[in-house]
Amino acid sequence: MTDPGSQAEGRAVTRRNPPTMWDSTANGHSQISIAEAGRMAYLSGQIAASEDGSPVPTSVRGQAERVTTNLKAALEALGATARDIVMLRLYVVDGTTDRFLEAYSVVQEILKGEMPSITVLGVQSLFTPELQVEIEMTVRVP
Repeated sequence: MTDPGSQAEGRAVTRRNPPTMWDSTANGHSQISIAEAGRMAYLSGQIAASEDGSPVPTSVRGQAERVTTNLKAALEALGATARDIVMLRLYVVDGTTDRFLEAYSVVQEILKGEMPSITVLGVQSLFTPELQVEIEMTVRVP
């Protein structure tokens, strides 16, 4: 299945979901994202740190919300939108389906219906013990 918007002329990033692969669009992402020639930005893994140094939220959802706030700021700094995200990697400590869905539901809010290629990974730990969520992205700069 192909994302209906993937054939649009002039799109900087197109999406593909070949019928010979499982339909990932039901989960809100694409199997393949193709970026047109241009500049690419590789965003470091974002954690639930804030510019004012306030404490890290204790829940997966709270951390995902803080992380996506940082990601939105990075997209704005690049003049990019969710449409320009080529690849997103979501890392969750002690990954279980419930913890993945808790974090991913917040990520879907910033995607606004766009379906970049996404990988969700369960990890043993992140940089410090209180961190539970980290997200990195590859973005085509418009």
